[in-house]
Amino acid sequence: MRFLNKRLLRFRVWLLVLAGMLVMPVSSMANKGIWIGDAEIAALPTTGAAWSSLRSAADRSIGTPDLSDQEDEVNVRVLAKALVFARTGTEKYRTDVIGALRGIVESDAYSGRALALGRELGAYAIAADLISLETANPALDARFRAKLKQLRTTYTHSGPSSLIACHELRPNNWGNHCGASRLAVALYLGDTADVDRAAAVFRGYLGDRASHARFRYGELSWQADSSQPVGINPKGAAKSGHSIDGVLPDDQRRAGPLTWPPPKENYVYEGLQGALAQAILLSRAGYDVWSWQDKALLRAFQWLHDEADYPAVGDDTWQPYVINHFYGTHFPTPSPSRPGKWGGYTDWTLADKSASSGPKSPARP
Repeated sequence: MRFLNKRLLRFRVWLLVLAGMLVMPVSSMANKGIWIGDAEIAALPTTGAAWSSLRSAADRSIGTPDLSDQEDEVNVRVLAKALVFARTGTEKYRTDVIGALRGIVESDAYSGRALALGRELGAYAIAADLISLETANPALDARFRAKLKQLRTTYTHSGPSSLIACHELRPNNWGNHCGASRLAVALYLGDTADVDRAAAVFRGYLGDRASHARFRYGELSWQADSSQPVGINPKGAAKSGHSIDGVLPDDQRRAGPLTWPPPKENYVYEGLQGALAQAILLSRAGYDVWSWQDKALLRAFQWLHDEADYPAVGDDTWQPYVINHFYGTHFPTPSPSRPGKWGGYTDWTLADKSASSGPKSPARP
């Protein structure tokens, strides 16, 4: 009888897990660290301006996620809640994240542009990882994974036909945002083949045309070589005696053809939002991305700071924390920073503002 009771108890627990009703204690959970790992989070402070700003964002109501609204801030609020839960274990934050993820799962078929989906989707995959949804609610996680698989190839109108197509065709803010969400989804799903493909596309964007050169470019006057256009101009590039080393030509062109002094074009920072998100995700997956193409991302920031005299403001202020952390530089870092369209809170997650000790796993080509 005692043996039968034990078997019955195990069967009931199994049923609860299948139904997604069993909530695991924080101590038994561990995220995969596609954005930041548990040990790193545990070492972060719970005092100071950055923490207060993050906690304030986490305490805001989120409403209903809308992946088709490229200005929807629900995604970064959900990310804030997931980060605070991961640091404190306070259940209400995880409950809110789960509610938002359920909203994604139960949403109608996507109808919108690739840019909106690229700006919105990735933060939800990262939030799911931060709360260890796979362990906390296996049934919802299975449905969430199915939705992610659907969304990365679903039809998008008024531009590229899907999230992945956008990443592979648009060498600007569109492609970078879509690439960041593509990578977050692929990493969450454990799709290493698509991670490798996305890495090759991003390397091509940074200037390695042998890796990927299928991008479609607009006006070419900001390109170092209009016959060999790239997403970020190569080291030493110059025109008419002016440095264009590190320029993002397909975003800088939004201010018009090349002129000097260079216009302060915010589309460049918008493009870098997605580019830096891709770099963080890839570096944590083991790619030596920060060194690619003569440190292309660092050179982009140096050009903005030194040539354009244009430091980050507003929802781009999370970006200098990333550059300073991984390159050991000292670009201005407003505190507290604001999250961007896709992610942020790096004034807390990268609180040391020092050079990174490198990727968490061996560097991949």
